Amino acid sequence: MHILVINSGSSSIKFSLFEAGQEAGSDAKPPWPRCLFDGEISGVGGAKIGFTFRDAEGRELSSGAPETNAQTAPDPVQLLEDAVCRAGMPPVGAVGYRVVHPGARLDRHQRITEEVLQDLQQAVIFAPLHDPAVIALIRDMMKRFPDARHYACFDTIFHQTMPAEASTYPLPDEYRKRGVRRYGFHGLSCESVVDEIRAAAARGQATFPQRMVIAHLGSGCSVTAVVDGRSVDTTMGLTPTGGVVMGTRPGDLDPGLVLYLLRQAEGDREAALSAVETLLNHRAGMLALSGQPNDMRAIRKAAAAGSPDASLAIQIFTRSVRKAIGAFAWLMGGLDAVIFTGGIGEHDVLSRAEILRGIEAYGIALDVVDNAAGGDELRRVSAVDSQVVIWVVPAQEDRMIAVHVFQMEREAQ
Repeated sequence: MHILVINSGSSSIKFSLFEAGQEAGSDAKPPWPRCLFDGEISGVGGAKIGFTFRDAEGRELSSGAPETNAQTAPDPVQLLEDAVCRAGMPPVGAVGYRVVHPGARLDRHQRITEEVLQDLQQAVIFAPLHDPAVIALIRDMMKRFPDARHYACFDTIFHQTMPAEASTYPLPDEYRKRGVRRYGFHGLSCESVVDEIRAAAARGQATFPQRMVIAHLGSGCSVTAVVDGRSVDTTMGLTPTGGVVMGTRPGDLDPGLVLYLLRQAEGDREAALSAVETLLNHRAGMLALSGQPNDMRAIRKAAAAGSPDASLAIQIFTRSVRKAIGAFAWLMGGLDAVIFTGGIGEHDVLSRAEILRGIEAYGIALDVVDNAAGGDELRRVSAVDSQVVIWVVPAQEDRMIAVHVFQMEREAQ
């Protein structure tokens, strides 16, 4: 069968077409589906719409300019439909969506029904910046692909193995009954990392670590503690705003500071809430500290040119990640592996070095040469004598969604 995976953000829609089942071929490790095509529509809501579409060999299949004036470009979802329904493309049997927040009522990946959509609508109160757009996209796609089965895969499910002492907020019971708890995010990324390490262990390339921390570092950042392949704690909580410092989000703040921001906001209640919400999600973090675009490369370039603000931003970011890793190592009673993933985690050599600098006495040491080497595959970057193995593992959220959709399809038969 063929599974269309959609991973949408605030200004982009990434999509991939996977082949799953016996027809996927011997190179796809069951139940791992094989990616046939992938694409991205960027700049949604802006002046320019970007569109790319490639096959598994990386050949560009989109036609025309890479950017189009938004006023004359086709509807973004129409671009997606035209790409996956063009002549010669396999028919889409199922569609899987990455959904950030399931709310209090949904506790597993599942096929989308009208009831599920209503539950997702109830979850908007927890994720007003993420869920409304994906709900609208799902409804649109269900009309465009009426013969396909549609599935929601949530970024929180991997963290449901956290114990109550990790997921419970010390708030009155009336709020906890409404679903106020620590959900955790980047779960699909973490799950794909654990699967990659497990597969490497099965091939004899690694020993599966009992205690690991996964540092998903990108525009959004989180650190997760994993014991025996199961999440036991993570830095994000009720929303993706808390935890370590991120590109445009501050991470953990004194609750009193949030109250201060609300008191300082101008306008009525709704205007004040909107202003603070925008501040905490789009105007804070390394963007606010550095005065640079939300891009680690730009911030590092500014720091190298002598910007004290950019240097401070990097130091604060690094410190927050180091604190999280150290706390989780203590919580788990030790550490067997540190894994870096996400755009910064996978590609920024200096961030990995800075985060792990000066802790060789604890048995954690990078190999300078291996850390500096590039690559798009799972790779070990720890020194030979390091007691804790250090891995760089590409996040594969889309593949993980395809895996879950395929499993739900098989269970439904």
